Order: sequence, then C-alpha cells, then structure tokens
Amino acid sequence: MQVFHVDKEDNKMNHATLRDWPHAPTHRLGHAGAYIVTAGTYNKEHFFRTSERLTYLTEALLALAEEYGWKLQAWAVFSNHYHFVAESQQPESLKRFVQYLHSISAKHINLLEVTPGRRVWFEYWDTHLTYHNSFFARLNYVHTNPVRHGLVPTPERYRWCSAGWFARKASAAFRATVMNFPSGKIAVPDDYEVFPAE
Repeated sequence: MQVFHVDKEDNKMNHATLRDWPHAPTHRLGHAGAYIVTAGTYNKEHFFRTSERLTYLTEALLALAEEYGWKLQAWAVFSNHYHFVAESQQPESLKRFVQYLHSISAKHINLLEVTPGRRVWFEYWDTHLTYHNSFFARLNYVHTNPVRHGLVPTPERYRWCSAGWFARKASAAFRATVMNFPSGKIAVPDDYEVFPAE
C-alpha cells in the first residue's frame, strides 16, 4: 500500500493527511455484527510513541478497515495499544484485517529502527457486541479513552482518536447519548501505561 511507504534512503514516512472518516456514526447495530477490538504491543513497549508513528498507525487502521469492509464507529490509538469499535457484514475478515495491520505496522517500525524481524505486536482481543447498551458503552469507552489515560482533558483534543470526528459528524442527540453513557464497569483489556506523543 503506497500510503504506508517508508523511504529507505532518508528513513522518512510518506503518508496521507488524516482525513475525515467517510461513514456517519451509526445509531444501531448492523446485521452481521459490531465488535470491540483491543490490541497491545509486545511487552507493552511504546513502539508508537511519536506523533509520526501514531499518525501512521491511525491512517493504516482507517485505510485497512475500509479495505476489509469494516465500518469504524470509534477508535483510539496509543503508544503501545489501540481500541476500535466497528461493524461488518463479513466479521470473519477481522482476523485477516488485524493480522495485516500488525504485519505492515511492525515492518514499518522495524525499518525505522533497523530491527528486522523484531516482534512488535503481542495479541488482540475482540468481543461481539449484541446489545445496544453494550454498543453505546463501548463507543463511549473508546471515544473517551485518551482522557482515561490522562493524555488530554477532553477527548476531542487527542488527535489519534475518533472523538473529534464523532463530535463533527454525529447528531447532537446521538452524541449526547453516547458520551453520557456509563462505561466505567465494562471489561476491556486496558492495563496499559501510555506515553504522550513526542
């Protein structure tokens, strides 16, 4: 994928500017299913600790979600893990989607640091969301995750998260429903200490 090309001579990443994600936030679950996905780096290492690396991983997530037919509803990308909520008519493609995202992002990081073959990703967890309340709680959780990690005072201020997009694209009523929905007691693998972007 050209969007994720690394120039070997000057070791600079050439990537597209972050764009508005084209899908409108949904108000209901899709026919095939909605999932929350969390993935963490190997040994919780902060491989994506710079603005450029966070942008690369976010753009890769957005582009591959579209390529694999996943409609992202929320995402948050950090120095050593990410979360997203998405819907798909073909949920069996999730494994290929995540594996490819991890493959290209690991190669990218290892090329930048001249560490070929080093393990970057540990594993990922996914949960099928079958109830509206579960869906809303996890949308809230992912949109507000940068605040939970102490990176920003309001979620819209974190560049590598969907909260700003959600604020621009969702109706005021739907946004209020999601952003006020309780999410403090949901079980999401999230015992990560994160670093602010360098």
